Amino acid sequence: MKKYTYSAKSSDNPNKWFVVDAQDKVLGRLSTTIASRLRGKCSPMFTPHSDMGDWIVVVNADKIQLTGNKLEQKKYYRHSGYVGGLTEINAKKQLEKKPEELIRHAVKGMLPKNRLGRKLFKKLKVYAGAEHPHTAQCPEPLVV
Repeated sequence: MKKYTYSAKSSDNPNKWFVVDAQDKVLGRLSTTIASRLRGKCSPMFTPHSDMGDWIVVVNADKIQLTGNKLEQKKYYRHSGYVGGLTEINAKKQLEKKPEELIRHAVKGMLPKNRLGRKLFKKLKVYAGAEHPHTAQCPEPLVV
């Protein structure tokens, strides 16, 4: 008698919604938890090649913490595509200007670099304040 290993499909995923309060949380530790949930690694039916993750809503992104001297020393780079178009900004200015991008950038680096990773990244919603427009999905609070 042959025994087969069950391979979960994306249609088997219940697609839960979670809300995470980022106030006074350390950026790296919060990001690893979020990336793990987005991939679905906490699920017993985890399959690396399919979307088994949950939807994550992050609020209070402007109140995130960075340890050590990262506020002054950590740099974020972007390029316009033109010659000499490289711009850099440190984490302190980024936190004042676009605090959502700190969390997005950290989580995106922890996801796979392929079609699946881009699909999973779309399931992350980050907001600077305490309000979010996803109350209709009844997100459960996620303790980090």
